[in-house]
Amino acid sequence: MKTLKEAKIGETLRVVKITGEGAVKRRIMDMGITKGVDVYIRKVAPLGDPVEVTVRGYELSIRKADAAMIQVENA
Repeated sequence: MKTLKEAKIGETLRVVKITGEGAVKRRIMDMGITKGVDVYIRKVAPLGDPVEVTVRGYELSIRKADAAMIQVENA
């Protein structure tokens, strides 16, 4: 299964599962990234951290460590 960390710029992906636990998983979900939502990859910083995405109509920057916990599939 592909993670958000491995996504390329310009892809639109659908969230399948969030593998984090506890407070980390809750924080990701509070940002609007939940199962079934579409995520568009806008930018990736030069060193790969953070990743800028569009989710639910707003821009969001996600750390590489958090992006690795979000499993996605092609939308």
